[in-house]
Amino acid sequence: MKSALLFAFTAMVLLAQVDPGVRSGPAGAGTPIAGMTAGEQDFFTNHAVPAFNEVEAVADGLGPRFNLNSCAGCHAQPAVGGSSPASNPQVANASSMAPGNTLPPFLKTNGPVREVRFIHNPDGSPDGGVHDIFTITGRPDAPAGCAITQPDFSNTANIIFRIPTPVFGGGLIEAITDTAIQQNLASDPQGRKAFFGIRGHVNTSGNDGTVTRFGWKAQNKSLQIFAGEAYNVEMGVTNENFPNEREGDPNCATNPTPESPSGFNVGSTSPADILSFMGFMKFLDQPAPACTGAACSPSIQNGQNLFLQIGCALCHTPSLTTGLASSAALSQKQANLFSDLALHHMGGGLADGVTQGSAGPDEFRTAPLWGIGQRIFFLHDGRTSDLLQAILAHGGQNSEAERVVDAFQALSRSQKQNLLNFLRSL
Repeated sequence: MKSALLFAFTAMVLLAQVDPGVRSGPAGAGTPIAGMTAGEQDFFTNHAVPAFNEVEAVADGLGPRFNLNSCAGCHAQPAVGGSSPASNPQVANASSMAPGNTLPPFLKTNGPVREVRFIHNPDGSPDGGVHDIFTITGRPDAPAGCAITQPDFSNTANIIFRIPTPVFGGGLIEAITDTAIQQNLASDPQGRKAFFGIRGHVNTSGNDGTVTRFGWKAQNKSLQIFAGEAYNVEMGVTNENFPNEREGDPNCATNPTPESPSGFNVGSTSPADILSFMGFMKFLDQPAPACTGAACSPSIQNGQNLFLQIGCALCHTPSLTTGLASSAALSQKQANLFSDLALHHMGGGLADGVTQGSAGPDEFRTAPLWGIGQRIFFLHDGRTSDLLQAILAHGGQNSEAERVVDAFQALSRSQKQNLLNFLRSL
């Protein structure tokens, strides 16, 4: 009897669909885009790449509160510019980077890099802002008398997490026109979006109404704003986009502000860091899939067809074309991002309770899927490393993806496996 049950269980496991896991082989990402001018190549190689990899100290503006001390530490998988690596640098570097701090339990060695936001303020009003995990207290380069403490993370019901988004192909995303994004969102061939209940809307700038597109809720308009905000919020470095310290203790905030001026620093021929970060993201090429067309296995080809048939591509638009850009390398190019860059209601299961711009508590930008074959952690909070579980998490009541997930669930086991194999080929 036991042997029969074991055989049945083994057969069920063998027949069940599984996430093939992180694709082996070359990264297929992290390289500069083709077609740059000699000047652009020089800027990318000699300024942008070193700045993105630089480890910041207090004298550079680190802190007083921060989440990590370098861009490349968060954006590392499968190459610099990517997403959270397999070994969390927040844990690995904590003793030297933040020696006066306690490592919170939600940071794990094999877990994702995390940013913390509080849903509500102590008085119950909406918060939504980032509360940096670490402080410079206890560092040998901290100013004398600096003794600020970490936030209180004990109320786990009030905490939501965000993980790093890959920045590959950032210049291509920036060069897609507002009109192209809006027209793609409005299009509904054969009424398939209406059938599946997919609506969506763009997030926009409150000042000029233009389409914003970077970040988990598409809250940032440009790479320069995206870079400036991250420098200030994630590392505590003030800059001319975000010139104010996020800590008021004068014993800790001792550097003149902005700590990283825009333009060119006095007496230096090097651009300011936020311009270098912007240039790094701008000229990173889009990730290359493991195969295309007939070069792919029958399973991957079948999975690609199913991706279209069951409605995944209605939000994860396979490609959009850029407009005229200041760089020929980015002008009128096909960006195979698998995203419409729009916001969609994802239901209570994924809701984070945070509003950013016109993105409501359960709305998120359609995450680009290029490079997902080598990504380790999924969804905005990194709750899973299993691509199958990430797909299923898109379903549920009030999610625009509910009917698509139902269609996925209706597939045979082999069809589901084909779809997973296709996604891991990207």
